[in-house]
Amino acid sequence: MIVSHRYRFIFLKTAKTAGTSIELALSRFLGPDDIITPVAADDESLRKKLGGIGPQNYQLPPESTKHWFSRLRRTFSKPAFYNHMPATEVQALVGEKIWHTYFSFCVERNPFERAVSLYYWCCRKGPRPPISQFLQSPQIELLTRRGIQIYTASDGQWLVDRVLRYENLETELESVRVQLGLPEPLLLPNAKGGLRPAEQHYSELLSSEDRMIIERRFRREMTLFQYGWETGADLNHQRHKSPDSIAESNACHALPVSH
Repeated sequence: MIVSHRYRFIFLKTAKTAGTSIELALSRFLGPDDIITPVAADDESLRKKLGGIGPQNYQLPPESTKHWFSRLRRTFSKPAFYNHMPATEVQALVGEKIWHTYFSFCVERNPFERAVSLYYWCCRKGPRPPISQFLQSPQIELLTRRGIQIYTASDGQWLVDRVLRYENLETELESVRVQLGLPEPLLLPNAKGGLRPAEQHYSELLSSEDRMIIERRFRREMTLFQYGWETGADLNHQRHKSPDSIAESNACHALPVSH
């Protein structure tokens, strides 16, 4: 995640929504006082090649805050700011003034696409189980904890200023760039790409039972953003306009294949 004092914005990173690619693109415009959390080593190497500023100022919270969470993290020497940090925690650390005067945003994506993307990421080292088995695993909870729970409160209140749609990411990012006054267009690298078959649409992989599991689990997102089941022909493979490329937790490992 990023807190930019130079351009007065806060970017919250949801999972499987091009979050790492966006972070790397934004890093080119950040200043020495901005807060930047680390990403995976390979992505940090890519950030450096792109001329972006690396991780900084994330270890300790601002000295002005007295929140108990700040003291707890300081006590155990854990970073104050971290990857996939929810809005409630960021707000507590930066304070009400910064939170309410800086522009905060994140990205949301069709839950069917997110589930398939997470499947290929978590099972990248193989052997790869059937996706129906993966959808029954605890790992699918990553998409909730690192999705709608990032940008909403416990009562469902929307906490950020804007949630960008992954399906229209290029246009929406350009709108945000102009609003923030960034001097150049954001060029998204393909961080952690190439894991998923290039022309595969989620409807070609998910069964009717898989569809119902995802619809039940992500009904809030489906309703809030009016997502629905579509086929590759319906969308004309629009997902390939944006990179399917997000660095995720190293805690994800391939599930054993059932026999």
